[in-house]
Amino acid sequence: MKEAILGHQGGWDEALLVLVPIAVFVGLLSLAYKRAKGIQAKRLSDHAHPDASTPPTPRGD
Repeated sequence: MKEAILGHQGGWDEALLVLVPIAVFVGLLSLAYKRAKGIQAKRLSDHAHPDASTPPTPRGD
């Protein structure tokens, strides 16, 4: 019966152990950044162009 032995593969397997988690974090940060920019742009456009259906708030003079 043969047993599989996990040995060094020239260093690429160790590189993957480092690069894969870094790539996952970069991807998640990129996604969060894009979402935050989208939310910020929506808030700025809503603030600049208020909805016509909402009545103006009375000011206390």
